[in-house]
Amino acid sequence: MPDNALSWAEFERVDLRVGTIVEARAFPEARRPAYQLLIDFGSAIGLKKSSAQITHHYSLAELPGRQVLAVVNFPPKQIGKFRSEVLVTGFADADGHIVLAAVAGPVPNGQRLV
Repeated sequence: MPDNALSWAEFERVDLRVGTIVEARAFPEARRPAYQLLIDFGSAIGLKKSSAQITHHYSLAELPGRQVLAVVNFPPKQIGKFRSEVLVTGFADADGHIVLAAVAGPVPNGQRLV
C-alpha cells in the first residue's frame, strides 16, 4: 500500500460535486492568469464562486453552460478581493496548463461523485 493511501472513510469526506458554470469573468488581479467562475450546484448547495487557472485552454465565452467537478467542502480561500468557495478540478497537460475534469454526459447539478 502506498505511503499516502487514504482510508475509505477519509475519501468519503471529500465532497466532489458536479455543477454548471453560469458566469465566467476575467480575473486580472490574480497572480497567475485565471478566471472567476460562478457555478450552480443545484438547490442543496446553490451558487458558489471559484477562481480557476484555465485561461490557456478555455475562453470566457465557452465556459457558461459547461459542467465541472468541484470539491465543495474545502474552506474558502481569499484570493485578493475575491473569495473562492469551491475547488474546480482538472489535470495539467504536457505543458502544465489545466484541462478541466468533466463528466461524460449531463447529470443534475449538485450530484455527488459516487
